[in-house]
Amino acid sequence: MNDELLERLEAWHEQDKYEEIVDAITEVPEEERDYILVNHLGRALNNMERYQEAVEQFLSVEEEGQNDPLWHYRIGLAYYYLEQYENAREAFEAADRLEPGDEDTQEFLEWIRNKTADELTEEAVEEPVDTVHSVTEINIEAAPGIHPESTSFWNDSPANVDQYVLSPPTDEQIEAVEEQLVFKLPTFYVNMMKLHNGGVPHYRYFPVSQAENDGKIQVEISNILGIGREKAHSLCGEAGSRVIIEQGGYPEIGVILCECPSESEVVMLDYRESGNAGEPEVVHVNKAEGYKITWLAPNVETFIQGLVNEENQPANLEGSL
Repeated sequence: MNDELLERLEAWHEQDKYEEIVDAITEVPEEERDYILVNHLGRALNNMERYQEAVEQFLSVEEEGQNDPLWHYRIGLAYYYLEQYENAREAFEAADRLEPGDEDTQEFLEWIRNKTADELTEEAVEEPVDTVHSVTEINIEAAPGIHPESTSFWNDSPANVDQYVLSPPTDEQIEAVEEQLVFKLPTFYVNMMKLHNGGVPHYRYFPVSQAENDGKIQVEISNILGIGREKAHSLCGEAGSRVIIEQGGYPEIGVILCECPSESEVVMLDYRESGNAGEPEVVHVNKAEGYKITWLAPNVETFIQGLVNEENQPANLEGSL
């Protein structure tokens, strides 16, 4: 195989240039594509959310992939997003047998167990139709308010999962993060993260009514930071709360909850009224406007419940903070 082509494929993958990967490989005659090229193609198709095409590519080298945990993982991922959970489970279990202990594989297996449980529940209870996300009480003691792995709330594309989603935090990890941040995290947020630890929601807009504005405005978020430090975009990660506050000069009022599309804006948990161990309010801070603080919600639960998606934004929204 052409080593130069492989180097280009890896470089494009690191740069998220998946279309270039697909174009380059499809230019190679099908009979000349070996196992490695087909896996590059399937991975790129997964990242472009073309999961059915990815499955077809992986199945074309099924015999060669039987002892490769990465092949099982990648086809399992495609099956998962096609909602073919039994096929996905078999693939991830095979990956786990071949490479025990991989955190991402274990995470998908846990999600599949949750999905399967949800489907059994949905057979018995018809969920109401809502124009915004449904926040369902599934176990009020363990995690009130947030439906685990709800596809109606989280946008779990492969790229988003890879960048933002962590394994569910243990009580010890939560305590360690709180100690490092010097703030007690809200119970609702902790319970939410135990079911889906960080990520990118489909619902990224929070309507805001400001007395000094003629109409309503909105805050847009990019993600919700998870509890941990393993990934850069987590509370204690390399691009986490303390780093954002220190590098951006943001006020020392609490914890960064969400990043925003604009690098000069963040959504924070504000502990000024409650104290470090109390229930924080949620605020928006705009560095570009002299670190202007805009109150959003009295607590995290109200903030999460108030998020809407792009299609369901109020018609009179006129701008963005």
